[in-house]
Amino acid sequence: MAKIKPSKGAPYARILGVGGYRPTRVVPNEVILEKIDSSDEWIRSRSGIETRHWAGPEETVAAMSIEAAGKAIADAGIGAERIGAVVVSTVSHFSQTPAVATEIADKLGTDKAAAFDISAGCAGFGYGLTLAKGMVVEGSAEYVLVIGVERLSDLTDLEDRATAFLFGDGAGAVVVGPSQEPAIGPTVWGSEGDKAETIKQTVPWDRFRIGDLGALPVDSEGNVKFPAITQEGQAVFRWAVYEMAKVAQQALDAAGISADELDVFIPHQANVRIIDSMVKTLKLPEHVTVARDIRTTGNTSAASIPLAMERLLATGEAKSGDTALVIGFGAGLVYAATVVTLP
Repeated sequence: MAKIKPSKGAPYARILGVGGYRPTRVVPNEVILEKIDSSDEWIRSRSGIETRHWAGPEETVAAMSIEAAGKAIADAGIGAERIGAVVVSTVSHFSQTPAVATEIADKLGTDKAAAFDISAGCAGFGYGLTLAKGMVVEGSAEYVLVIGVERLSDLTDLEDRATAFLFGDGAGAVVVGPSQEPAIGPTVWGSEGDKAETIKQTVPWDRFRIGDLGALPVDSEGNVKFPAITQEGQAVFRWAVYEMAKVAQQALDAAGISADELDVFIPHQANVRIIDSMVKTLKLPEHVTVARDIRTTGNTSAASIPLAMERLLATGEAKSGDTALVIGFGAGLVYAATVVTLP
């Protein structure tokens, strides 16, 4: 029997560079209030959000990704031709095929890098990071580009009081490459599909093909609504606060890191109250820097963790070499948490 030659990669993997892109248009709560019966004070108290960024016509999923990825590659100090794989997490690229990752890989100037999209909602960055770590250690790619990108303004029902204020657009990217020491911990991830109805798309795309427009939701002017993201806010809040704090602790334990040894906490930017509750449950010391990028960026799903990471490093609130706990959670319901060394 023939023996397959074992693959040979790096001993470990690490994040080598990070980049982000936020659309130029800044949207304050006052704009959201034009369509829903609420107040700026209510939105801030319930979510912590003051402003968010919405993409213009030229700020496509691909265009935002390329901007963020270019910064991450430059930050890593390598050429795009050395990228062996491009992983893009998104739920807002509306062409079913081909994967937007292939366009991004080509326009960045990679040398025929493997390229594919994944759909893991707000946990997508963690899923992509885990795949990238595996590729580097296994040896199928020396450097992997992981991108989280969303144009959630395209999937927002501006008349839905529960979600109209939540979502923003943007792209965050990291380059994962070889390391001589552990710098990305074990991933604690999973799914709870029995809770899938708590965050979902209002109607599937094929409802439009069927042509039964009378069965589709309409807006206040009688126009058929485009599919949007909807959620059961209280159910999601309870799940995130109680269950995700447990997952975050499991990730710390798996990495052999105590709360006292942690420098930075970068949770998915879903809601400030969720973030604050997790900090309290995890008993994080005051010296731990906590990302609260949601205040000015909103919930950007798969992009939220790398965008928050990029901002903390850019402002000096976090520094290279810091130990950070990252956790994403959302539609599915899915989750992924790990401990990383910041680039």
